[in-house]
Amino acid sequence: MTRDLLLLHGAWQGAWVFDAVIPQFEALGWTCHAVDLPENGCEGAPPGEASLTTYVDHVARVAPRRVVVLAHSGSGVIASQFAEDFPERVAAIVYVAAMMLPSGMAYEDLARQLASEGEAVAGINPYLKRSADGLFTEVPPEAAQEIFLQDCAPDVAAAGARRLTPQREAGRILRAHLTPDRFGRVAKIYVEATADRSIAPVAQKRMQALVAHDRALSIDSGHAPHISQPHALARLIDEALEALLGR
Repeated sequence: MTRDLLLLHGAWQGAWVFDAVIPQFEALGWTCHAVDLPENGCEGAPPGEASLTTYVDHVARVAPRRVVVLAHSGSGVIASQFAEDFPERVAAIVYVAAMMLPSGMAYEDLARQLASEGEAVAGINPYLKRSADGLFTEVPPEAAQEIFLQDCAPDVAAAGARRLTPQREAGRILRAHLTPDRFGRVAKIYVEATADRSIAPVAQKRMQALVAHDRALSIDSGHAPHISQPHALARLIDEALEALLGR
């Protein structure tokens, strides 16, 4: 099994969100590659328009020949499309409180469906500030601490909230186009965050019901267990990958 782990961040974030969990994975024998996606606003992020195509093209350029992909939050859609386009390069996808969606479905579609059933799945959306032209959104720090980082130490939550950057909407509302013969043959693990206030557990469970996967795990955390519980998350994932793929 490859021991290369490609880490993909979600909206408003950058590769920095994995700073706490990378040493934990490295201690378990993984070589980590944390990716800054194009136009994410972080210093040193690559240029390029925010879109699913741009994201996947960038991942294809920087990823090792064969990897396990760990996708958090909205980057689940990117990981799925990368696996569809390059199935021979993906040993497995680990979705951590991530958008593991069927072909053609955006998370907004799923959220509307669940809301019509009476489920509370608004997450961060009511708190977002939109640019005058409607092209970007940003997360107020206090909302980030309440919705994304509520189970982190206060100083860690405050520091993380301050590092979030504006996100172009074209890079946030994504729909992958997937097939059973390509995406369908890639091994998949879903890690549910049971105290998530961003992607509500009911939404995570619905995605697991909609998309076939090989393992379902859970961790008692908010939306960012790689920040709040990096040691526990790394061990949980390492053990699951060993069981699924071997050493």
